[in-house]
Amino acid sequence: MDVAVGLDVAKQFHWAVAIRLDPQTGKAVPVLSRRVDNSPGDIAAFIDELSDLTTGDDSLQVGIDIVGGIAKLLEVMLTGAGLNVVHVPGSMVKNARRAARGGEHKSDPRDARVIADQVRSRDDLRPLHGIGELDAQLGLLVSRRQDLVHEQTRRIARLRDLLCSIHPGLERVVDPTNKADLALLNRYVTPAEIRRAGKARITAHLRRTGHYKTTTLDTLLDAAVAAAEDQRVSVPAEATAASIVKDLAGECLAARTKITALDAEIVEALEHHPDAALIATLPGMGATLTAELLAVAGGLDRFTSGDHLAAAAGLAPALVQSGKVRYLQRPLTGDRALKRVFYQSAFCAIPHDPTSKAFYDRKRAEGKRHHQALIALARRRINVLYAILRDRQPYQPRPPKAA
Repeated sequence: MDVAVGLDVAKQFHWAVAIRLDPQTGKAVPVLSRRVDNSPGDIAAFIDELSDLTTGDDSLQVGIDIVGGIAKLLEVMLTGAGLNVVHVPGSMVKNARRAARGGEHKSDPRDARVIADQVRSRDDLRPLHGIGELDAQLGLLVSRRQDLVHEQTRRIARLRDLLCSIHPGLERVVDPTNKADLALLNRYVTPAEIRRAGKARITAHLRRTGHYKTTTLDTLLDAAVAAAEDQRVSVPAEATAASIVKDLAGECLAARTKITALDAEIVEALEHHPDAALIATLPGMGATLTAELLAVAGGLDRFTSGDHLAAAAGLAPALVQSGKVRYLQRPLTGDRALKRVFYQSAFCAIPHDPTSKAFYDRKRAEGKRHHQALIALARRRINVLYAILRDRQPYQPRPPKAA
């Protein structure tokens, strides 16, 4: 590497350091060190400066420690300019800095220099490619959906806690993840309210909020009325708590509508993605998980093999070897979001795919626990998925072996 550039990414500005190997001394010499504002104008000027650092057949590579987020503009402009950009993870920068002289000292210029040194000395860093419109769109939609789901989970937990404090019997029989149950809680919460309204009036209210099976409503209302009849005691501040529960139930209903609308947008975006239809043929990969995979992976052409993809997801066993000791252990690194996609899809595939079920059962028969068998299945399916995209052929289940 003739010129190696390190960029320590930050919100307001980045720090850039470029180094070149001195042919006489054999040492890396800094040839550029400056602040780069996180603005199109300054980033463009910085890219022009980089072009002046190389002459003839000189090669130049740029390393950044953050991908996406606050680094999105920088990443897009660097890759758009045709530069060779790689990702140097923050953990690698931290460990390399601590191993050098004055390791406890941290500054933006020093971190940028460490990134540049890693770029110069390593050839196994993952390259970054320009992200397409569809991938960027999926990334935003998936991120927004995850935010809504996390907020919904927190909201439901708070609703359950409040409801249990004033009407524990009702809390035991309702499920706030269901629309009918939320519609009930949006109007009737306290035992007195439910007794006063009666089953017929509550049924009419729920009928106006959506289409539900008669058996579903009967089961829910019978249990709610029974809980209200069983509790004749009012707790302090019951009306205030009930009002908050109703507000939370209304927010949950609104969030359900938003999530449903986002799911429709995700499905529409996937219809135009060249890889989505192939990925969806793998059992367990529904629309949401397919979108999350495409958003997190940032283009599977970044990975040279299924093993490479498994290592990035933290699902490839890590070799530990020292002296006569040699064994494999679970890796401590890897992209958690990517790992969750493969783990969740493997879990969903077991009831619907005979091949996945047979592999899982075989691992369980070998003495592996459920979690271990599921990870082994997820690892196996990564190779299958990579082959699907490499060969551009949909998933073909294996016929069952003859007994």
